[in-house]
Amino acid sequence: MVLKILGQRRKPDVFHAFELPQFTMNAQMLATVRTLNNPLLDATALVRSAQAVIATEARAIEALHDRIDANFLRACQLMFECPGRVVVSGMGKSGHIARKIAATLASTGTPAFFVHPAEASHGDLGMITQKDVVLALSNSGETDELLTILPLIKRQGIPLIAMTGNSNSSLARLADVHIDTSVPAEACPLGLAPTSSTTAALVMGDALAIALLEARGFTDEDFARSHPAGSLGRQLLLKISDIMHTGEQIPAVGPEVTLTEALVEMTRKGLGMTAIIDAEQRLLGVFTDGDLRRAVDDDDIDLRATPVTHLMTAQPKKITADKLAVEAARLMEAHKIHALLVVDADNRVVGALNIHDLLRARVV
Repeated sequence: MVLKILGQRRKPDVFHAFELPQFTMNAQMLATVRTLNNPLLDATALVRSAQAVIATEARAIEALHDRIDANFLRACQLMFECPGRVVVSGMGKSGHIARKIAATLASTGTPAFFVHPAEASHGDLGMITQKDVVLALSNSGETDELLTILPLIKRQGIPLIAMTGNSNSSLARLADVHIDTSVPAEACPLGLAPTSSTTAALVMGDALAIALLEARGFTDEDFARSHPAGSLGRQLLLKISDIMHTGEQIPAVGPEVTLTEALVEMTRKGLGMTAIIDAEQRLLGVFTDGDLRRAVDDDDIDLRATPVTHLMTAQPKKITADKLAVEAARLMEAHKIHALLVVDADNRVVGALNIHDLLRARVV
């Protein structure tokens, strides 16, 4: 015989401590409701449940304001002055949050990495050195895998910061610094699944990371160096010199050439323009596709005989090789042009680029 025990859902008392806002369904929601033909899916109940979760977790985060205290400051000091790295550890859902905190710290100027507490007992403890600081996460503060390795960490004199929801737990008592991340209630109606508690731990981890970021004077360029593949990294690290055409790839002609000869050079180099330079490579002007179209429309201009200097732009927009590529994009956009010449301090042409080069580099 199989005995089946029916469980009963219960809602934490905190759900009844506040009124959820009233909501009205818009046309899109009403259209979706008509497709919910499963009898167990009640649109009103779904929305109210989601709102209750958000309200409960918002209250958990609000409660953290008063936890930014002397313990928080001591934790910041330990992590700021750490000569090694911040080793973040946690088990289960706390482990997922610990990984995120470690990643956030590492990308904002505080060297950090995650160590799985169970794996630490089987060799990975060797990854932690006496120069490091350990940040351990556990809502209960009684996670066996963490408590197993704590004596070894303490024996090496490694500073331990604990982030728990129980100030009287074993982990909290063993820590050099304890940060309280307790919550009034989990958002789970059973009061079991880590929801509000993991959110609170994540937010407190972000608070530590950003406080340290500002203390270090961490800049957007520092951030870009640790995110070279991202759009911000490309905008803040990629320079004109990295993408410009140089040497024989630069379209350039002398002041004595005709419009036809200039057109041949533009066609060969494929940048939609050509520089007009003197004998010492100094920039005299630029002739572009737009200039050519205007010349073709003018019956008084002989393309074979007219010198290019008669129709060139004598003071073209230009840029230096040390500037960021994103600055070239802004210059092109501001002046509605599609190509730029790159010059040195003596106004000598050293490179050229157009909008397609910026697109290939994913700057725009």
